[in-house]
Amino acid sequence: MGKKLHYSQEQCVRSAGKLMQNTGMLKPYARVGIAVSGGVDSFVLLKVMQLRRQITPFPFEIMAIHINAGFDPLCHAPLAAWLEKENIPYHAEVTEHGLLAHSEENRTKSPCYYCAFLRRKRLFELCREHNLSHLAFGHNADDLVSTFLLNLVQTGRIDGMSMCEPFFGGLLTVIRPLAMVEKQHIIKAAKLWELPIFSNPCPSANTTKRTDLLVKLDEFCKESQNGRRNVYQGIIRWQLQKHLLKPEEQLDLSSFIAERQAKSKRQKEERALRETEENE
Repeated sequence: MGKKLHYSQEQCVRSAGKLMQNTGMLKPYARVGIAVSGGVDSFVLLKVMQLRRQITPFPFEIMAIHINAGFDPLCHAPLAAWLEKENIPYHAEVTEHGLLAHSEENRTKSPCYYCAFLRRKRLFELCREHNLSHLAFGHNADDLVSTFLLNLVQTGRIDGMSMCEPFFGGLLTVIRPLAMVEKQHIIKAAKLWELPIFSNPCPSANTTKRTDLLVKLDEFCKESQNGRRNVYQGIIRWQLQKHLLKPEEQLDLSSFIAERQAKSKRQKEERALRETEENE
C-alpha cells in the first residue's frame, strides 16, 4: 500500500476490512459501485476500497458513481480529475434532484428525504445498467448511532442502519464498509490522503435531525469520560451482531491466499533476477 499509514487511515482501512470479512460483504469477482457525493465520507470510502483491492485475497472491481443534485453542475470536476488520475472507472451525471426537492413538486416530504429518494432510485438503475453486484455507501459510525437514536425517539423502534443488505431478490447488495469508523478518523484520514473534497452547495446541508441528535448526545455525555464511546460501541456491537457470519458461513479463501502468495513469490524472484542482470 506504499508508505506507512497514520492511525486514522489505519482505522478506516482495517475497520472496513474487518467488517467486510466478518459479515461476508463481498465475494470473489464482485463488481462494486461506490456512491460518491464528493463529501468526506464517500471520498474516504472510495480511497479505502481502492486500497482494499490491493490487500483483499480475492479480486473485485470498483466503479465510482456520482449523482450531481443540480445546484452546481460543475462542482464535481475535482472528483472526475482525481478518478482519471487514479485510473478508476466512473459514471457522473447532472440531475435536477436537489432543485426538485426544494420546489413546489415536493409538497409533503422534507427536501433531504425527497432528494435522497430520487438519488437512491437513480443509483439502483445505474447499478443494473452497469451490471454491478454491490452498491457501497459511505455511512459511518456517527450515522449508525444517529439513525438508531432517531428511530428510537421518533418511532419507538429499536432499529439501526444495515451494514449489509440484499435488494431485488439478492441481485444487488447494499454495503456500508465504514459503519464502524467514527467521523473524526474519516476527517483526519481525508486530510492525510489529500483528497480533493468539495463543498456541498445544497441549501439544506448540515441541517439534519441526525446532526442535532449527535450534538445532544455529546451534551448528555460530557460529564462522563467514556460515555460517548460507550454509547457508540454498544450500538455498533448490537448492529454488528445482526450481520455476523456463522463459522460455517465463512468464505474459504485458502485458494485465493495461496494464489496471491505464489504471485508475490514470482514477483520477488523476477525482481531479484533483474537486479542480478543489471549488476553483471
